[in-house]
Amino acid sequence: MSAKGQRPDGRLRSLEMTTQVGIDLVHTDEVREAVLVHGERYLNRVYTEQERQDCGSDPWRLAARFAAKEAAMKALGRDGEPLPWRAIGVRTNASGASSLDLHGAAAALARRRGAVSLSVTLIHEGPLAAAVVLAELG
Repeated sequence: MSAKGQRPDGRLRSLEMTTQVGIDLVHTDEVREAVLVHGERYLNRVYTEQERQDCGSDPWRLAARFAAKEAAMKALGRDGEPLPWRAIGVRTNASGASSLDLHGAAAALARRRGAVSLSVTLIHEGPLAAAVVLAELG
């Protein structure tokens, strides 16, 4: 008997699964300025209600979520296809771990790309926020 993905001779076989990586870096001052200049219009266009509840007006947390949206688009390979910002949401559980919620056009893109799972990690340090998204595509 062989392990999943392994041939009887011990060599690995292709499982027809690929991993795509998306990464993005955002300067928190850009988000702070967008909130100051455009206020509610910007916040409502870019962030889900859950994200706004989780972040309040904290530019570091908002910037990390913006980076996560961009990183998710890259990992899913949108190829210039327009996606509404709110079609990708970042949720944080009680232990602080983040996950992605896809809706509408983003969920449809993930289905077309054969996304099996998406993982996200966020960081904000000093004036920068970053996110990395791994997409397993089958």
